[in-house]
Amino acid sequence: MSAPVEAAPVDAALARIPVMMPWLGEEEAQAAADAVLSGWVAQGPRVAEFERAFAERVGAGHAIAVSSCTAALHLALVALGLGPGDEVVVPSLSFIATANAVRYVGAEPVFADVEEATGNLTVATVDAVRTPHTKAVLAVHQGGVPADVHALRSACADWDVALVEDAACAIGSTVGGKSVGDGALLAAWSFHPRKVITTGEGGMLTTDDAQWAERLRRLREHGMNASAAQRHASSKPILESYLEVGYNYRMTDIQAAVGLVQLGKLDEIVARRRALAARYDALLQDVPGLTPVRDPGYGQGNFQSYWVLPAEDFPVGRDALLAALSEAGVSARRGIMASHLEPAYEGHPAAPLPVTERISRDSLILPLFHTMTEAQQDRVVAVLREQAGG
Repeated sequence: MSAPVEAAPVDAALARIPVMMPWLGEEEAQAAADAVLSGWVAQGPRVAEFERAFAERVGAGHAIAVSSCTAALHLALVALGLGPGDEVVVPSLSFIATANAVRYVGAEPVFADVEEATGNLTVATVDAVRTPHTKAVLAVHQGGVPADVHALRSACADWDVALVEDAACAIGSTVGGKSVGDGALLAAWSFHPRKVITTGEGGMLTTDDAQWAERLRRLREHGMNASAAQRHASSKPILESYLEVGYNYRMTDIQAAVGLVQLGKLDEIVARRRALAARYDALLQDVPGLTPVRDPGYGQGNFQSYWVLPAEDFPVGRDALLAALSEAGVSARRGIMASHLEPAYEGHPAAPLPVTERISRDSLILPLFHTMTEAQQDRVVAVLREQAGG
């Protein structure tokens, strides 16, 4: 907790919050200001409140707020006790942090292919690369498209391996009518600015296991058995102990205050993104050679990303499409990376991954944000239609 400061400097600092963090809405800026005025800047009561609200939202028993989704993935693998000699099956088609987290604990990432329709692992693609050394599967809900976790959980139980869910992009997505993360052994979440809700940076780890949750809260705070909030709340001195080697993976109360406001807007944000995705679908129906991402039969996505996959005989290549969009003032992005092709994994063994390489090479992500206008969407589609020869 911070020492009291004079009102004038505080007022001046609060007035700069919208300038320093222009992505904040009015409610978020006020929540951040309230956190500063409370005296709690680092991890404190707002983090605990955000954890409770998030756990309830995704149907988890416990939520542990951390500094990033990468930190959450790392802690999940630490909780499982993975280390050298262990293998973890991961999709190459994912941001590189998914595979990197496996290396953090000294285990080996084993790259599996994905299905074209969703960009996600399936039971078949995991089974194709698993070995007697496979101890876990790290399944990504890619771009907010939910993976078929019911099938994966059943298969992993049969194989006696753990299933960890990388739900970085998936808040607001559902499987079988329930939130992604409901029933997950461990699920990691991101609040990066490109995600559906954001705290600037930050992440969350959810689980139903109370003992894991207790340990994970220690691990995020240097392995300490009493948090700063617990020490300040006590009427008696608490002499903390450090029970094991831990990490500095804490979230601040300022971030949590923003996250609470964002979480309250989640339904509205997802509904708007799904409406925009449906409008893209309708507009692209008469553009030949483009396959857009869609909901799988077992769930609904939040459309954190809306990507299209051009046919292999499309008149122009993906990079030419990106250039045409850029010339029209449209900021689109290349499709999801293939981690096994990055320099960091040069020489790392990988089975043939034809679907991964096709999606990564040819797909592009179209702009979609909840304040997007119909005129902006029309401009995007007009460029695609022109490049398709329409």
